[in-house]
Amino acid sequence: MNNQKTVKIYSTPTCVWCRAAKDFFKDKNVSYEDYDVASDAVAREYMFKRTGQMGVPVIEIGNEVVIGFDEEKVASLLGVN
Repeated sequence: MNNQKTVKIYSTPTCVWCRAAKDFFKDKNVSYEDYDVASDAVAREYMFKRTGQMGVPVIEIGNEVVIGFDEEKVASLLGVN
């Protein structure tokens, strides 16, 4: 399973869905980079320019972007179940 794609999550500390996504990554042994857009203005601006979204989570898997935590789509993009 470790032809691993780069995974980034743009999140905030209080976001329930962000936490659910991170728990999912941990459960599936998926390493990821976490960007706290509440405190990281550069990451927040990047996320907004890339997606037009201010809501979190925004998850990048390789070149794909998932808005919100869509577990099925994330699992499919990662090749995990």
